[in-house]
Amino acid sequence: MGHHEFMEDRVPALLSRLDAIAASLSRAPHAMALIGVGSVGTDLDRLDAHSDLDFFVIVEPGRQAAFIEDLTWLDRAATISFSFLNTRDGHKVLFEDGIYAEFAVFDPAQLAAMPVEGGRIVWQAGGTVLSGLQMHAPDPSTPASKDFLLGEALTNLYVGLTRLRRGERLSAARFIQGYAVDQVVRLLPFVEPPAPAAEDPFDGARRVEQRFPQVAHHLPRFVQGYDRSAESALAILEFLEANFPVNPAIRQKILEAAEAVSKDMKGG
Repeated sequence: MGHHEFMEDRVPALLSRLDAIAASLSRAPHAMALIGVGSVGTDLDRLDAHSDLDFFVIVEPGRQAAFIEDLTWLDRAATISFSFLNTRDGHKVLFEDGIYAEFAVFDPAQLAAMPVEGGRIVWQAGGTVLSGLQMHAPDPSTPASKDFLLGEALTNLYVGLTRLRRGERLSAARFIQGYAVDQVVRLLPFVEPPAPAAEDPFDGARRVEQRFPQVAHHLPRFVQGYDRSAESALAILEFLEANFPVNPAIRQKILEAAEAVSKDMKGG
């Protein structure tokens, strides 16, 4: 099968793999349920050829370690070609046929205490083991204010540029093209009304191009690469100035730091 045909068949293959995992768990002692999350949870309309399998396995209390340490139950569903323990609760897995998955194993009490966005029960033993379990979205915290986000973005730019002056290029890239951009993304609803694309409560960068199509064209200028952190910082500052009241003192410090970086690079 060619790559194109594989991609076309991938969506039904993902759902079929989830069903196969459910069937395997149904034969595993102490397994209680399988819950699909993400694009194989309640948001099945987001499932596409580039999706992964994200799921939770619910087991009887005290049985988590057995399911985490021995993946026979998963290998029965499809042959595993690579896996590693990425958290204490689960693995990242690549199946032999190219399907990629991430999963965690919990007992019902642990799951009830966790924020689960869009969880969908795929299988449960006996049909009632999860009755009354409240899967819930992340607790709504007080949204960060515009002033807070703007202040964070501006200070991230300044700190990043000072790191760049010390020759700490990786740290500078993280502050400017990572942390500052994260704050800019959180500011975008103040610039453009979000389009009706699902927001990921755990990762604001997800689907940002679909949610803010009018301002998304600025993003390449904000993330210009390892050797262009100063240029990225100036582009971010320009965007912030165009859309928000930027404090002139921190603006001047950012401009001075960027100019100093330029002189350093020229050896003058």
